[in-house]
Amino acid sequence: AGWLLAGETVLFAATAAVAVLIIACPCALGLATPTALLVGTGVGARMGAIIAGPDVLERARTVRTIALDKTGTVTRGDLRVVAVHPADGVTEADLLRLAGTAESGSEHPLARAIVAAASPAGLGELQHFENVPGEGVRATVDGVEVAVRRPDAVGSLPQPLASVVDNAQGRGETPVVVLRGAEPIGVVALADTIKETSAQAIGRLKALGLSPVLLTGDNERAARAVADRVGIDEVRANVRPEGKVAVVRELQSRGQVAMVGDGVNDAAALAASDLGIAMGSGTDAAKEAAGITLMRGDLVLAVDAIRLSRRTLRTIRTNLFWAFAYNVAAIPLAALGMLTPMIAGAAMAFSSVFVVANSLLLRGFRPESR
Repeated sequence: AGWLLAGETVLFAATAAVAVLIIACPCALGLATPTALLVGTGVGARMGAIIAGPDVLERARTVRTIALDKTGTVTRGDLRVVAVHPADGVTEADLLRLAGTAESGSEHPLARAIVAAASPAGLGELQHFENVPGEGVRATVDGVEVAVRRPDAVGSLPQPLASVVDNAQGRGETPVVVLRGAEPIGVVALADTIKETSAQAIGRLKALGLSPVLLTGDNERAARAVADRVGIDEVRANVRPEGKVAVVRELQSRGQVAMVGDGVNDAAALAASDLGIAMGSGTDAAKEAAGITLMRGDLVLAVDAIRLSRRTLRTIRTNLFWAFAYNVAAIPLAALGMLTPMIAGAAMAFSSVFVVANSLLLRGFRPESR
């Protein structure tokens, strides 16, 4: 209409109008996000990281602190019994049999290690079992009340057993106390193995600007021994399952927090964090609560998942910038009659091709995990 009022021909005005309609078609804008997301999640799936949705990408960009569960995440989670210390009047065989039978009702890695150590000599009859979150287990074994607990959940110990607990913690081991009724009858010490790639992963998390925090229900000295070996400065030890959520909430006062875990005990903390990352070797509850699920228990894969999420988000933003910039620049040119419908169509097609091609560049992402 403007061109007609200016005295131009109907053909010229119609040509300009058609060119504007073609340029204004939001094809590139519609492709900007889904193509990058499709390629990014596909690359993640191939390398073993399942990204739940587009909101995960933004959260991966903004996290500043990453809380790491110790057992099964930083360490292998294949705990093994390294020492058995019975009290006077109790044999190692009896101590292991009672502890192993009591723990046979639990799926905790610590419980599996004790059961594995006790099984060769035979287990007793488990008549009752109760899991006490953050403390241990209670059971009835061959008619006897038995408990296997963390040392700090027992109270005072006889001096010989207290010294055993102290020495085990000093070596970075995890001691548990076995009780028959209310009487402590011995200590079983367990040790875990740090994953070969954990120290490397911690270094790369720091390079991404993240502050790692080791979060564990283990004792302070055992946790500190692991943290020192992998390069983590901040440790939160003796944290019970229900306390992990509180720690995540506290860390969120510094900024957004990612949480990496693998167990049922981690599910609530994964859900409470801004970005939950579940190890593939973990429980279904942990995976359900997470935004990213790792199909391998390699912490470097968590680093790759965060890197990929951030790169995918950058690609989406580049696509959106191009789509908007193309429209902002080309619509005035079309309105001024400087673009024919043929050129406008070619420009629109080029814009869409650019967005798709830019998204496909994500296929060149190289994970550091193997």
